[in-house]
Amino acid sequence: MQTLSGDQAEAAGRSKQLRLILALGTAQTLAWASSYYLPAILATPIARDLGLSRAAVFGAVSVALLIAGLCGPMAGRWIDRRGGRGILCLSNLVFAAGLVLLGCAQGGASLFAAWAIIGLAMSIGLYETAFATLATNFGIAARGPITGIALLAGFASTLGWPLTTLLEAQSGWRGACFAWAGLHLTLGLGLNALFVPAGSKFALHGEAQGAPDEISAPPQREWVAMALLAFVFAATWFVSTSMAAHLPRMLEMAGASAGAALFAAMMVGPAQVLARIAEFSLMARLHPLTSARLAALGHPLGALALAMAGSPMALVFAGLHGAGNGVLTIAKGTLPLAIFGPLGYGLRQGWLNAPARILQALAPLLFGLMLDNWGVAAVYATAALSLASFAALAALRARRD
Repeated sequence: MQTLSGDQAEAAGRSKQLRLILALGTAQTLAWASSYYLPAILATPIARDLGLSRAAVFGAVSVALLIAGLCGPMAGRWIDRRGGRGILCLSNLVFAAGLVLLGCAQGGASLFAAWAIIGLAMSIGLYETAFATLATNFGIAARGPITGIALLAGFASTLGWPLTTLLEAQSGWRGACFAWAGLHLTLGLGLNALFVPAGSKFALHGEAQGAPDEISAPPQREWVAMALLAFVFAATWFVSTSMAAHLPRMLEMAGASAGAALFAAMMVGPAQVLARIAEFSLMARLHPLTSARLAALGHPLGALALAMAGSPMALVFAGLHGAGNGVLTIAKGTLPLAIFGPLGYGLRQGWLNAPARILQALAPLLFGLMLDNWGVAAVYATAALSLASFAALAALRARRD
């Protein structure tokens, strides 16, 4: 049997890793585009056809986010023990079932039932599951693959919104749901089944292959770090979801025209992608905690610029917010690795993100009420929350091998 040289083996390993990043990144783009970003395009036609308000549609989406948060820890434990291939493939089947039921919805009850199933799929098929899959296979070396997947999936709204719009125009919102379901059963399921490795190199209670004994944080300090990190995740999800739901309206309140506010809001996506490219290249040598601390200052600095100069700073605010949010999304995957190591990563991710999912579900309503009562000054609340996240990140310390 011919054996590979060291250089050949390394090249083969890099090629396999690249295929995994491309496959998981594409599957994640599909998962986000067909769930999290779907209501922005379909909420109005769904509400109109079912005789419901837009608020009712978004209420169903909030239920999905709550279910995703509550079920996340169970998914994480499964990945720690068995790897991510099976649960990611299952997520495609559940996404497809939920989307088919959504396309067949005839009223409020079936609408909420459909989004409940989609919420279950989100709990096992979004970033947390993909990141945990990488952590169980690459250990603390998973930072690069995590960044690569987040970079690719950063285009979920850029690709998903136009595609959903086209599908809705061609075959109605029901046809759009059926089309997304079909993509899960073909593209998503195929990518996850063919390219995601089976098993886990870093089992939750078994012996990790080549893992040092001291890979976990000291038990007496771990609960403090967990609490701080859970707060950071919850705060950043609240801020990012609030801006995703209300940024154009908030910028108009700051004095920008409707067109300028929409253009600035559209620049959040490119800013996120550019920041993730920087994280993948220029910032790769920085510790994930350092990157996260810098990123946490993006939103407050943007709010300061908006407060000092008003609408002329709308684009600056959007750029700083988007850049910070782009890196913080990656930090949700890399920080637990840097602080606790890869053992038990999936379960820990589930617990860390559960409060974040709950706040994320409430963010559009709560920040909307802030805007109604405080106007553009509501951004001071999200800026303060981001500064509190920075303080929590400053208090965290990396795991020492």
